[in-house]
Amino acid sequence: MLRAERLTLVYPGGVRALDDLTVEVPHGTVGLVGANGAGKTTLLRLALGQLPPSAGTIEVAGIPVATDPVGVRARLGYMPEHECLPLDVSAADLVATFGELAGLPPRAARQRASEVLDLVGLDEERFRPVAGFSTGMRQRTKLAQALVADPEVVLLDEPTAGLDPMGRAEMLALVGRLAGFGVSVLLATHLLDDVQRSCDHVLMLDGGRLRHAGATEALLDRTGSVRVEVDRDAAELAAALARRGCEASALDDAVLDVVVASDDVLDAVRDAVDDLGLALHALSSRRTSLDELFVDAP
Repeated sequence: MLRAERLTLVYPGGVRALDDLTVEVPHGTVGLVGANGAGKTTLLRLALGQLPPSAGTIEVAGIPVATDPVGVRARLGYMPEHECLPLDVSAADLVATFGELAGLPPRAARQRASEVLDLVGLDEERFRPVAGFSTGMRQRTKLAQALVADPEVVLLDEPTAGLDPMGRAEMLALVGRLAGFGVSVLLATHLLDDVQRSCDHVLMLDGGRLRHAGATEALLDRTGSVRVEVDRDAAELAAALARRGCEASALDDAVLDVVVASDDVLDAVRDAVDDLGLALHALSSRRTSLDELFVDAP
């Protein structure tokens, strides 16, 4: 999807937004994560050809941005983070106009706009002015205009910004569906949970430098512990395990984490649960979250 080679961008005043970034991003649904100011939006703007790099090169869909920016943009859809929609037009007119700007004939642009607005769940509202839309509906409209020209790759900048939990879940479900249409996604966000829930790969930036890159599953390493869920008295179970020489900590009244220092630990958990007359609801290997990975990595 994207390839960068020693990509660097220094803003006037010496602010280094990207610093010697070398990475190859595969096709699929890829999360671009990092704190505010990590370089996420800068990387998207470089991919769009909106900024020239200070050093290095960047390619999108195998096309060098520096030598063929128009060819790159013909294959890209872009959903910006900031408020950018004109409020006095309908979603149908807006998305159809973007289709025409991308080269579609007027009739085809209107038909395509109807299709993508239906895809994002705005079929019934497509003739309403954008001014009357909620935040979630405006985010869906921005996603629709990014898809109207049938791009190979879409760049989504903070697509869940300002959404409530249900709106976030619905937007992430829409993003997840795009792979089924052959569209690769680069989703920029500071919400690591969004990436963990919706992306196959993750690209993690910190201060303009590459921190991690790889398949999401490969980055979520198993820890040397198990999570135990019982019906009650997790603290009492943790104390019983401590008496057996095991390290355990109760997270609430029904869940505890147990360090697996040897093969005997699981037998100790079984025996302690039985001795206390508890019901064992679940026993599973605990996994490192992306949040833990971002905080703990050097």
